[in-house]
Formats: sequence, structure tokens, C-alpha cells
Amino acid sequence: MITMEILKNLGADVETGLSRCAGNEALYLKLTGMGLGDAKFEELGAALNQNNLDKAFELCHALKGVIGNLAITPLYDSLSILTENLRNREKADYDFLYSKVISIRAEFWNT
Repeated sequence: MITMEILKNLGADVETGLSRCAGNEALYLKLTGMGLGDAKFEELGAALNQNNLDKAFELCHALKGVIGNLAITPLYDSLSILTENLRNREKADYDFLYSKVISIRAEFWNT
């Protein structure tokens, strides 16, 4: 179960995230659970496996926005790197970058 303490210990900026929910801790935790559980994470992996970089960019950019608004900083930072690589179609190890995103997500999601 996600708690404010766990989020904070894992590096989330809970003060900022909470302020975006008008100080409503229950709402913030609910939205955090929804954001971390978003099916777009799996869709992103599928798009990368299919080398569909346009779709992968759209999915990654959307996830970055949600996670950024929730102020889950470590995951946001990782999504930002992947998003920018996809945006610029840079040669990158997308499998590695995606696995890093999923690993960080799991730290938050599996608590």
C-alpha cells in the first residue's frame, strides 16, 4: 500500500504533489495509485518492442505528464530522458531506458 512516507522515502516530492491536490492526502494517494498503475506503461513497452517510436513517444509523453503532476520525481526524471530520446529519434538503447522506467515504477508500485 502506498503511503506518504513511502513516497517521500523513495524520492517523491510529496509536498508539491499534495499541493496539486489542494492538500487532500487521500486524493493524492488515489491519483498516485492510478498513475503508477496506468496501462500506458505496458503499452509503451509494446510500442518499443514493435519499434513504433511515434506511438512510444505519445505514450511516454503522456506518462511523463501524469507522473510529473504527481511529483514522483525519480520516475519523472527517467520518463523525461526516454521522452526526449524518442522526441529526437536519437539512437539509444530504448530497452535499457524502458527497463529503468519500469524498475523505478516497481519501487513505488510494489510497496
